[in-house]
Amino acid sequence: MTIAALAFYLFAICAIIGGLFTVISRNPVHSVLWLILAFLSSAGLFVLLGAEFVAMLLVIVYVGAVMVLFLFVVMMLDVDFAELKAEMAKYMPLALLIGVVILMQLGMAYGAWETSATAEAARTAVTPEGVENTVALGVLLYDKYFLLFQLAGLILLVAMIGAILLTLRHRKDIKRQDVLAQMYRDPAKAMELKDVKPGQGL
Repeated sequence: MTIAALAFYLFAICAIIGGLFTVISRNPVHSVLWLILAFLSSAGLFVLLGAEFVAMLLVIVYVGAVMVLFLFVVMMLDVDFAELKAEMAKYMPLALLIGVVILMQLGMAYGAWETSATAEAARTAVTPEGVENTVALGVLLYDKYFLLFQLAGLILLVAMIGAILLTLRHRKDIKRQDVLAQMYRDPAKAMELKDVKPGQGL
C-alpha cells in the first residue's frame, strides 16, 4: 500500500467518524469539534486530489470562520438542547425513512458505477502542464468567467441585503439613540439645579 492510499483511507475514515459523531453527539460543543475534524479530513482529501486551493479555502473559511462562529454561538447562548431534541424525536420515523431512501439511492449508484478509461489521465493532468492549480483557477475565475463570477457576487450581495431587510423589525418598546435630538438639545432644559437642604436627601 502506498503512502497516498494510506493517507486517503486515514482521511476518509476520519471524515466519516467526524460526520457520524457530529450527528450523534449529545453535547453541542462536541458536535462542533467533530464537525471541525470532518472538515479538516475533507481538506486532506482535496489535497490528495490536487485541489490545494479548495482545501485551504475549506480550512480558512469553514474551520477558521464558520465553525468558530458556531462554537461561540453555542457556548454563549443558553439554549435548552434537551427540549429541542425532545421536539425532534417525533420526526424520527420520517428521518429514518428518508435516510433509508438515500442509502438505497447511494447503493444503486454504486452498483452502476463504471470507471472511465480516461479518468486516471484526467486526474493526473488537472491543469495545463507547468501551471499550478491556484493559478489555473484564478485564470478561469478572473479571465474566462469574470462576468459570471462578478454576477454571482452581486447576487449574494442582494440576497444578504434582502435577508437583513426581511428580518429587520423596529420595535417600539426599545429605547434607541436619537443623535439629532442629542445635538439640538437646549442645555438650559437638559439640567436642573436642586437646592438640597442640610440633612435632606434628593
